[in-house]
Amino acid sequence: MLKKIILLLLISSTTIVFAQNSTEKELKLIETPEQIESFLASKKSRKNKVVTFNEEKHKTVLAKKLFKLNVGSTKIIESEFQKTFYKVIKKTRDTYHRVSYIYLNGSTYKLNELNALRAKIIKSYNEGTSFDILARKYSMDATAYKGGDLGWFSNGKMHPDFEQEVMRYSHDVKDIFTLDIPSKNQYFVVLKTHEPKEILAIDVLKIVEPLR
Repeated sequence: MLKKIILLLLISSTTIVFAQNSTEKELKLIETPEQIESFLASKKSRKNKVVTFNEEKHKTVLAKKLFKLNVGSTKIIESEFQKTFYKVIKKTRDTYHRVSYIYLNGSTYKLNELNALRAKIIKSYNEGTSFDILARKYSMDATAYKGGDLGWFSNGKMHPDFEQEVMRYSHDVKDIFTLDIPSKNQYFVVLKTHEPKEILAIDVLKIVEPLR
């Protein structure tokens, strides 16, 4: 009986090691988006996915190690119960922008009321009231609790009209201005808080496999 148990444990252990070695070999062959999609479909787990790490947002020990890897390289992290593979599949360095804004819903106010309120907000800011306080008081979306801070964003992440005003016009840091997107009933007071910045981002294929 004891021999059978030992034999089963050996077979199980060998199977796990083989599976993990197989995963490493498979990962080395993956290059195209189609291969990634097919590989993820074969794994059938929500834990397995493509994760994007942003150098400005992600400052963990793991993220710092992954940023040092070349495209195509793999980092393996082993814990008590699982083994996680991280393969860097893409590296990009894009220009990011950062502003804070106060969002006003055009369906709540008439246009003349909106413009009067925005003029009042800008006047308060110019007289010394912090934008953070004004955003918490007036903004009508989730950024209000963060003082209107949108965080770093790159081209293609926001509405084109928003990006055009923020990215293409020569606003200086601390400039405050209005921005309208009538087609979406969205009206803003925007404060430019940072100069544009080059930020490194990596796309990483994450695969998690149990050790037992």
